[in-house]
Amino acid sequence: MTFDILTIFPRLFDGFCDQALIARAIKKKIIRLSPHNLRDWTHDAHRTVDGRPYGGGAGMVLMVEPIVHAVQELKKRHRSRVIVFSAKGKLFTQADARRLTRYEQLILICGRYEGIDERVAAFAADEEVSIGEYVLFGGEVPAMVVIEAVTRLLPGSIGKQKSLADESFGDAKGLAHQQLVAFVEYPHYTRPEKIKLGGKTRAVPKVLLSGNHAKIDAWRRQQSVRLTRRRRPELK
Repeated sequence: MTFDILTIFPRLFDGFCDQALIARAIKKKIIRLSPHNLRDWTHDAHRTVDGRPYGGGAGMVLMVEPIVHAVQELKKRHRSRVIVFSAKGKLFTQADARRLTRYEQLILICGRYEGIDERVAAFAADEEVSIGEYVLFGGEVPAMVVIEAVTRLLPGSIGKQKSLADESFGDAKGLAHQQLVAFVEYPHYTRPEKIKLGGKTRAVPKVLLSGNHAKIDAWRRQQSVRLTRRRRPELK
């Protein structure tokens, strides 16, 4: 299996690739792990990958085009899956790890700063994944979690494969979560205002361009509620 990781900090994976079981899986050619610098798919002198969020707010948002171009170049035709890491994504479980072993290639998109332009999910990603009810600096640690969880299920990666069936979540479909008063985060957008790729056009919602902060706040709350009900119904 090939793991292609899109990140602006590829060297974060240097030590990870050298650690015992992952290093052994790489040496035995069970997996191929390739961190890619997202800036390699930019075309300006500053190698820009982020922009300020439409509608205002703190932080910077990773742009659509470098990510989409990277995925288009890296993606194989068959048995490939593109995953973007997001705090508002579907909770990653052991069942998901087993499901992902069916693919030959996983492309893992690691966000940074305030997040990733929402249109990446429409143009490039097959699924949005979260590893828990917390927020990290970026998607690199979640990528490592998925890589480890999937790799250890691949034949030859662990000495005694039988031990996998006896461990926690070996046959579980997931545990019920406590009811929490929480919502997933609203979508983020940055420039360009409108983008057309592969015959599809996606534009920034007009309310974010209005300058009306009361309407923007209301839209963001509405989107948080909608996304929570759709993707994380266990959160109340």
